[in-house]
Amino acid sequence: MAVASVSRSIVKKVLAVETPEGAGALVRRSIGSMTLRNLSPFLMLDHFQIAKGAGFPDHPHRGQATVTYMLEGTSRHEDSAGHKGTIETGGVQWMCAGKGIIHAEMPVHEEGLPDPKGMQLWIDLPKEHKMVDPSYQELGPNEIPSAYPEGPEGPVKIKVISGKSHGVESPVRHLGGCWYFHLSFSKKGTTVFQDIPEGWTAFIYIWKGSVIVGNDSLPAESFHTLVLSANEGETGVKMISGDDDTQFILVAGEPLNQTVFQYGPFVMTTREEIQKTLMDYQLGKNGFEKAHTWQSEIGKQ
Repeated sequence: MAVASVSRSIVKKVLAVETPEGAGALVRRSIGSMTLRNLSPFLMLDHFQIAKGAGFPDHPHRGQATVTYMLEGTSRHEDSAGHKGTIETGGVQWMCAGKGIIHAEMPVHEEGLPDPKGMQLWIDLPKEHKMVDPSYQELGPNEIPSAYPEGPEGPVKIKVISGKSHGVESPVRHLGGCWYFHLSFSKKGTTVFQDIPEGWTAFIYIWKGSVIVGNDSLPAESFHTLVLSANEGETGVKMISGDDDTQFILVAGEPLNQTVFQYGPFVMTTREEIQKTLMDYQLGKNGFEKAHTWQSEIGKQ
């Protein structure tokens, strides 16, 4: 006997306001801002746009995964372990920082093309995985599988960046559960139900059009992050496009039963671990061996 589909609902709605960050970057931050904290396992969600000459030169990380998904343009990256490459439009980089890495992320600007835009999500790592070696999973735009609930010619496409949707599964594996989907609706009034594991934390972020969630009657508008309920018996989420050409991400993750101590790009579970991380970084050890000697090529340009 099939299990009945029971939809989650919106429990919190946060508008991500565009704010300048660094030199020439515009960021809409929702998760990680003062209005939306403690959404385990998620630490930060930035919708970024980067002007010419701006970017994110050499900086360290420890204790989290960072997921960069390019919506427009391309971005190059390089790190202290010798890894480098380019994330193209529609491509994703899933980086597990683990015990430590220094890396740079710099957008590529080309004449006549729009400024690079994308999403960056930080996900906390389970405490037992915080000191693993860094690793990458990268998929180009043609390597991310897509699900078409109403067929390839239908009005909805779901890019399965991680997790499973309508019989399609991504090759990306996260240390701890995390599903990440990019939904595109060509027509207003199209309905989709996406299964989500019970009890997982889930949210939607909209950047184009609007979406009606669950049994709501009014749509939520662009640039809002919608935190979804996680009640017993809720099997997923029903979504109806409120406009033609609606686009958003739906992300769900297994909450972690651990405290979060964050100091900038370092995320651990106790104050002592943060103090040790700062000492490791200062002394150049335990993952930060090249902290004071390595310089990226792209960060100099």
